[in-house]
Amino acid sequence: MKKLLILFTILFIGDLGFSQCNGRYQTEIFSNYTVVTVNYSDVYSDSFHEMDIYMPTGDTVTNRPVIFYMHGGSFSAGSKNMTDCIDFCKIMAKRGYVAISINYRLELNAIQFALSNSVQYETVLRAVADAKAAIRYMRKDYMNGDTYGIDPNTFFVGGFSAGGVLAVHLAYINSITDLPTSPINVQNIMTNNGGFEGDAGNNGYSSTVTGVYSFAGGINDLNWIDASDVPIVSVHGTNDQIVNYNCGPGLNIPTVLDLCGAGAIHPITDNFGIFNDKLIFNGADHNWGLLGDGDPKFTQAIDFTTDFLYNLLPCNQATGIYSIDTEDKKLMKIIDYLGRDVGVKRNTPLFYMYNDGTVEKKVVIQ
Repeated sequence: MKKLLILFTILFIGDLGFSQCNGRYQTEIFSNYTVVTVNYSDVYSDSFHEMDIYMPTGDTVTNRPVIFYMHGGSFSAGSKNMTDCIDFCKIMAKRGYVAISINYRLELNAIQFALSNSVQYETVLRAVADAKAAIRYMRKDYMNGDTYGIDPNTFFVGGFSAGGVLAVHLAYINSITDLPTSPINVQNIMTNNGGFEGDAGNNGYSSTVTGVYSFAGGINDLNWIDASDVPIVSVHGTNDQIVNYNCGPGLNIPTVLDLCGAGAIHPITDNFGIFNDKLIFNGADHNWGLLGDGDPKFTQAIDFTTDFLYNLLPCNQATGIYSIDTEDKKLMKIIDYLGRDVGVKRNTPLFYMYNDGTVEKKVVIQ
């Protein structure tokens, strides 16, 4: 009976959270969107540092979560104008998000990129630096008038293929010391390109994120994942050879650094108790995202991702069920979504259970 009561309370909180969001962020509640293009760097003024900001037309809410989408193209091609970028952002804007498609610096010599691990590290870290500058741009704007009506504490990053790789590395490399010094001194590469925050500007503002989503993306080193990392949701095909579902050389080229996809990432996030989920397309290769919403797998991926991210939104974080006298209220335990006892974890939705029978759903933001 006690377990049933706890389950009822948790489900009730979830229903309460939905009403607080007023139906936003899971389904399209706006019929149209507007787009503005800006240069997000105060250091560079080239097209690599442009981004398109999509917003729901006619929206009156001013504390909207921000979601970034990074394009694919093997870090040597692609742009914010690709079909999947446009489709993702317009769908998310119609759901109430401020959705942003960014350009970032590329290594235009694809052969040089494919043959040199040093160039691969530098190219990816340079792209991460650009994405961090784009994140800081939005927080900088918030502090100087809030042109776009955002919640500066709720930023999600992700993308397809190289964009997913970029996003995971941005979220899960926590310091320069995470990076190897041998056989290639990657720490020096990062230092020489502006350090941990990069060289693309908007210094003095945070580049932290609330969560990460990966469409056919991966990570170079699974050891970069630790218990303090932000929640992650992945969508991946099991026959992907460009970014291996498990682990293998990027692009399926032996001279390219290994990338580990959803099949390898999520057992580790499970072990660390990081809030995570995955949508797996059995038998699918790497191309399911290229056509945007012209491929039903892509729209399924968006729906799955928005359902996951909904759990991380402040409007869905209930603080209690009813008013009570909290003078003698004591915390008894903290559990995760699977009912496991856990300690306090940052950026992870957890349930706090008190001696008076109440349950609070909280996220401690890093």
